[in-house]
Amino acid sequence: MKLIDKIASRNPAKPFYTFEFFPPRTDQGFENLVARISRLLTLNPLTISITWGAGGSTKDRSLELAGLTQEEYAIDTVLHLTCTNMEQGSVNAALKEAKAHGIQNILALRGDPPRGKEEWIPIDPNFQHAIDLVKCIRSSPEFSDHFCVGVAAYPDGHPDSHLDLDTELNYLKQKVDAGADFIVTQLFYDVDRFFEWLKLVRAKGITVPVIPCIMPIQTYSSFLRLVKLCGIRVPQYIMDVLAPISHDDQLVKAYGINLAAEMVERITKENVVPGVQFCTLNLEKSVQRVLEILGWTGTSPTLHNRLIADTAGNIIHPPAYIDGTEFMVTPITATNSAAIGLASLPTSDTEAGRGELNNAASWDEFPNGRFGDYKSPAFGDQDHWGGPAMRNDEVSQWRRPKSLDDLTQLFLDHLHSKIATTPFSPGALSEESLLILKHLEKLTKRGWWTVGSQPAVDSASSSDIVFGWGPRSGYVFQKGFVEFFCTEEDVDEIERRVEEKGKGWVHWFAGDVKVHLTMDCETKSD
Repeated sequence: MKLIDKIASRNPAKPFYTFEFFPPRTDQGFENLVARISRLLTLNPLTISITWGAGGSTKDRSLELAGLTQEEYAIDTVLHLTCTNMEQGSVNAALKEAKAHGIQNILALRGDPPRGKEEWIPIDPNFQHAIDLVKCIRSSPEFSDHFCVGVAAYPDGHPDSHLDLDTELNYLKQKVDAGADFIVTQLFYDVDRFFEWLKLVRAKGITVPVIPCIMPIQTYSSFLRLVKLCGIRVPQYIMDVLAPISHDDQLVKAYGINLAAEMVERITKENVVPGVQFCTLNLEKSVQRVLEILGWTGTSPTLHNRLIADTAGNIIHPPAYIDGTEFMVTPITATNSAAIGLASLPTSDTEAGRGELNNAASWDEFPNGRFGDYKSPAFGDQDHWGGPAMRNDEVSQWRRPKSLDDLTQLFLDHLHSKIATTPFSPGALSEESLLILKHLEKLTKRGWWTVGSQPAVDSASSSDIVFGWGPRSGYVFQKGFVEFFCTEEDVDEIERRVEEKGKGWVHWFAGDVKVHLTMDCETKSD
């Protein structure tokens, strides 16, 4: 069913919500995401949407996932479609496949440049902007009546545009006049600014539904990346709250849930939008908790584990807006709650010995920790569309190296924080890597360009300002390692040195462009 028809036929007194997902990077992540989507569908979203990766990098997986959710799970699915690396034939092919799957909703976007490209350059002059996709669909007898078409809007301004707000709104009006049925916004955190922007949108004569995109903050680092990547303006009060808890992933996530719930409540109670879209980042518990807080799920809020702690002593308590019943509890309250709970414990058909009943939903709740789990649907650093978290201005810092010395200098500049990224490192050097900086410098100057590293850590607190991640009250153990480029001759020398001096404590593996893998005297190839 078309989204615009679903919006028109719904109960206007009850705001709707939709979920956005992106195709995971790995096969295991894809399988786990399908299971995750099936669980989230029990929350009855109006639709779900599937993103189209930067440069069309996830084209096949996007179509596969959207077809699966539309056909096998019978949930109306919005497929994102971009102009990047697309020409008339490939656009038509994508639309034909979407139609064959029964998909009736398209979100037309210009798209981001492919990874590693400084500027967005069309490969077909007929597809330079989102409006070109809208016109293409509306001018086609095959697709015009079949598809409901949406477009994007940017309450904080387009991150790659230097146009003033009035000009951007004129372009938005042109997209709607070309045949767009609805608008989905870029994510934002300033609700007051959104209301002001929406008034200007309506003043332009734009009457189609506007669906604001809300993203619960998952971790402090991913929040900062996306804010920078998308050019989002964040109210100072939010940054002030996050600053003292930035190294506690669990408190950041809890604040993100409460903030998202507050934003949605403010936005929907004004009756200026019909519903909201949640950017899930392929995670489920935060979105579920937001809906529970809003009372939109029709179920009782999920109970969570809490830390039993006396109020005295050196216990570090969460801020007042998080403390209380959510994460900490006194011994006497815990005893009373347990007694009452055990007395009314329902029977369960769940397999014995499986741990928490919601373990499938929460096993990767802190997905990126140090490096993440490749089986997680949320594996890897990405923007909220599922593309790589990297801006064009960062790519321009690489200065187009032309020699080995140029490459060596590029990697040294990254170590010395003169540039923020390299083609292989999407962010600045972490604080823990600074502890082994002199070793990284030595390797890089030798021509062994380092791309990943960490020092060894033995039982550091999970709340440690440098090494900590995930919930508090845990411990961090990690092996020291370094990943770098070198020649095949260097690999032979490394192997010889490890055999002579490693004493069984050093392990290594090396791979080349031909997918030959050598490790600890064993060689494998595909």
